[in-house]
Amino acid sequence: MCQTITLYRPVGPKELDLIAASGWTAFPPRLPEQLIFYPVMNEEYAAWISRNWNVRDYGAGYVTKFAVNKEFVDRYPVQRVGAGHAEELLVPAGELPEFNRNIVGLIEVIAEFHV
Repeated sequence: MCQTITLYRPVGPKELDLIAASGWTAFPPRLPEQLIFYPVMNEEYAAWISRNWNVRDYGAGYVTKFAVNKEFVDRYPVQRVGAGHAEELLVPAGELPEFNRNIVGLIEVIAEFHV
């Protein structure tokens, strides 16, 4: 059995619909202008992004939680993008299919925010 690490991803309604369409097993491909997939390291930061960006931009925001094979995800260094809890991974968009194959279990929604 592989070791896993828990990650979080703030998403808007459209991305959430695509995750649901995958059977809660994968994140959708990035748009052409989105070169990086950004999972975050903690729930607090994911909730902050969802409340402050996704709700503003899409009218609703959701926080997803999922486990990933730790050995796979260790190839991506943790990036601090602000103070305190603002840490994320930078996964090149082209590596998202392999990232998805390393998700263990289902992606779950653990919080939602609305206008």
